[in-house]
Amino acid sequence: MKPHWDEAARGILLEGDADRKAALAQDVLARAETFDLSLAPRLGPPERPARPEKPVLVPPQEVPRRGLGSDRGRAALLHALAHIELNAIDLAADMALRFAGAVPDHLRASFVHDWLRVSGEEGLHFSLLRARLDAYGTDYGDYPAHDGLWDAARKTSGDVLGRLAVAPMILEARGLDVTPGLIAKLEAVGDTGSAAVLQRIYDDEIGHVRAGTRWFRSLAESRGADPAATFQNCVMRYYPQGPKRPFNDPARAQAELPRDWYEGVSPH
Repeated sequence: MKPHWDEAARGILLEGDADRKAALAQDVLARAETFDLSLAPRLGPPERPARPEKPVLVPPQEVPRRGLGSDRGRAALLHALAHIELNAIDLAADMALRFAGAVPDHLRASFVHDWLRVSGEEGLHFSLLRARLDAYGTDYGDYPAHDGLWDAARKTSGDVLGRLAVAPMILEARGLDVTPGLIAKLEAVGDTGSAAVLQRIYDDEIGHVRAGTRWFRSLAESRGADPAATFQNCVMRYYPQGPKRPFNDPARAQAELPRDWYEGVSPH
């Protein structure tokens, strides 16, 4: 008999060391086929994932923003991205553990595998960014960061459609909009190593947004709801500021995120 998967997912969330959390997420993904992913979770997620003592968390407006023309500026960018990826590891593990019980039985194994895959890939992204920070003589935790991603998770903790709408379909989709410009800027200043890492993240996160969109559509339709209207209702409820422009429409199309869904709730 294959072991249950829920303890492994919870272990990711309870790991407080950033490097070990990233490695554990990758390991759980590598072992995903050894678990019985069709089982409903017996364990719930912690109220808040374990975190390292640093970075210090401050309001978003207090996180320093620096140009990419200096080593310090590039290190600050890489640090901010590493913090996002560390949060994303937990968001995906939490998605599986918190909401797999709400998925129809015949779809559960696919749902759990998708979000363990996302968690593991986010773990790889953190590890790659961590290596680039090392190249700049910077440690994760050296700069302040904010808790905006987990604030969004708390707001949607009781609503799988709300979580799918906000986490992959708005917040990760925003990464598809801005990452190509960051890659170009890094290449322009000669940091091809960091540019290559961001390209890998960009390519993977098209798949993450696609997973979010597919599961949103599937679960909305299983409830007899119109997916487009349901998405827009979720955004108005949980993320009323709406997705930011400009949009990378070709990447969003690759992620199967319909333009009329997000255009319908974006600020003009």
